[in-house]
Amino acid sequence: MFLSKALDHLYILASIAFTVYSQLIMRWQVSTAGDLPVELSGKVRFIFELFFNPWVLSGVFATLLAGISWMLAMTRFEVSYAYPFVGLSFILIMILSGAIFGETIGVYKIVGTVLVVAGVIVTALEKVN
Repeated sequence: MFLSKALDHLYILASIAFTVYSQLIMRWQVSTAGDLPVELSGKVRFIFELFFNPWVLSGVFATLLAGISWMLAMTRFEVSYAYPFVGLSFILIMILSGAIFGETIGVYKIVGTVLVVAGVIVTALEKVN
């Protein structure tokens, strides 16, 4: 029973992992693509070239896999239990964006992250009890 429930949580974990991967890949590729052109034709070309970038396509595919993982999670958990775990993606993205892209992680982001973690813990405890 315990092992089964632990494995069911892998659906949630997979959804989070695919989401984090997708967001970081998108950030990386958009930042290397340069500024968004002003004129409409330039914007269309910019988006078209980005969309067919293999890295961006891997991010789009990861988003699809995140959705599939989430659907599987919904077969095992109530959404009110599972959804707070999605907050972990915010935490991971914040930490990794700071480490990888040098983005600023200030006090407000840290406090917000602590609140998200507290919410996930409180929600998870309900299922244990």
